[in-house]
Amino acid sequence: MHSISENNKRIAKNTLFLYVRMLLIMGVTLYTSRVVLQMLGVEDYGIYNVVGGIVVLFTFVNNAMVTSTQRFLNYELGRGDLMTTQHVFSASVTIHLGIALLTFVLAETAGLWFLERYIQYPADRGWAVTLTYQFTILGTCVNIMRAPYNAAIIAHERMSFYAYISVIEAVFRLLIVYLLTWTAWDRLIFYGFLMFVVLALVLACYYLYCRRSFAVCHYHFFWDKGLFCELLGFSGWSLFGGIANMGASQGLNILLNLFFGVTVNAAMGIANQVQTAVYSFVSNFQTAFNPQIVKSYVSGDRCYFIDLIMRTSKYSYFLLFAISLPLYICCEEVLSLWLGEVPAHTVSFCRLMILLSLLEALQGPLWVSVQATGKIRDYQILMSVMILANLPVSYLFLRIGYVPEVVLEIRCILSILILWVRLWYLKRLYAFSIKRYLREVLGRVIVVTAFVFPIVYLPLEMIGDEEKIIFLGILSLVLNFLVMYCFGLDRREREILTVQLRKICVIYKKKKKNCSRYEKCLSVIELK
Repeated sequence: MHSISENNKRIAKNTLFLYVRMLLIMGVTLYTSRVVLQMLGVEDYGIYNVVGGIVVLFTFVNNAMVTSTQRFLNYELGRGDLMTTQHVFSASVTIHLGIALLTFVLAETAGLWFLERYIQYPADRGWAVTLTYQFTILGTCVNIMRAPYNAAIIAHERMSFYAYISVIEAVFRLLIVYLLTWTAWDRLIFYGFLMFVVLALVLACYYLYCRRSFAVCHYHFFWDKGLFCELLGFSGWSLFGGIANMGASQGLNILLNLFFGVTVNAAMGIANQVQTAVYSFVSNFQTAFNPQIVKSYVSGDRCYFIDLIMRTSKYSYFLLFAISLPLYICCEEVLSLWLGEVPAHTVSFCRLMILLSLLEALQGPLWVSVQATGKIRDYQILMSVMILANLPVSYLFLRIGYVPEVVLEIRCILSILILWVRLWYLKRLYAFSIKRYLREVLGRVIVVTAFVFPIVYLPLEMIGDEEKIIFLGILSLVLNFLVMYCFGLDRREREILTVQLRKICVIYKKKKKNCSRYEKCLSVIELK
């Protein structure tokens, strides 16, 4: 019982640090996105997004390896084997170096050929597009090399570092905006160069922190065929998921460019940034829980393991729903205040991205639980086929004349189907109770959504944009808290929450009492 309580405290502390990080990044992202869009213009902004999408397509190998590194580091730390943990880290650095070189070669050959042959952009921007593409390649390689250090920090649950590094990263991004407003150079090229410099500096911070904080993060080249094969074997099956996810995101971005041009890419780029900002609330929350999910499986505590999956899935949805509901309703007003000039299709793209994020929030803990078992071959094949089906289906609908929004509508429908398939697979894998998930998670999620959404979705046409956003934000948070407390939580969860709220009230009263005593002492001294 004590260990579970300590784990809960650690999760709460890590979540707090991750939210500090998220608020900093989100605030800076929302501000800089508006300024960058104004400085670059819709065409150059769309060019930057589609060029970046081409390079990201070649990082699917790295994405699979990140998953493998994260899982094995969590697993070995859960066992307490520091020597093997150091070997896993060193092997992952070696493998990521190879992936960075492979990405560089692919991007400079196949990627460059695809860019020049198929991507649509104004003829007079050819030189700027080529240089920006080069800086994007270098930045991507830097990000690949950061992955093992990122995995080590999460495995050690040192989430406070993210808050500190986010301050540095936020300052750098604000500096980029300042320099863009003053530069006389080509802003698209200059922006690509500065983004590469920032990524390189952040990598340096990761490297120095990990080397000084964790003994297992001292890299030494060695050759252990068994360990390399185990890491690559796990990541090899994760590769299917990486390819599918890249196809479902960046592949669609390129598909939209082929049918509609860079203007629609600009709208999709903004929608992706909105999704990143909104989903960061949940991803930070889940990042704090994920190491505990893996370690609880390793320790053999199956009851705590299943409870963590259920709670993380349910809380993730509730958290995202409370925050995203006002944004969904007031999407047009928020984008107008944020961007000024809103590109066509942006509002509908953003709303569909919010729906997709809610569906993915439920499923995050499910795939982490599969990774914890290490039995991912059949799972990755099944999930990858379903996720990747989005590309050919979207192509067919666009080919017969449907609007751009259809690609995200198809993603949402497929995500619902994938949720049910995941539940069925978990039942086969470790006797996961689908009935319990339907009762404790989906049932409560549906009740809260059905109760809150009609009340918040009120006719507020007479209220100004800013007042409407503020009003709906407050109403959503209050209603969600009340309805979630009554219908979203079970009896034990309500008791735990009530106890925690009482503790907070007691601490607040003590501080207020001490403060009043201090003020009385000051008044007595002044009278004397």
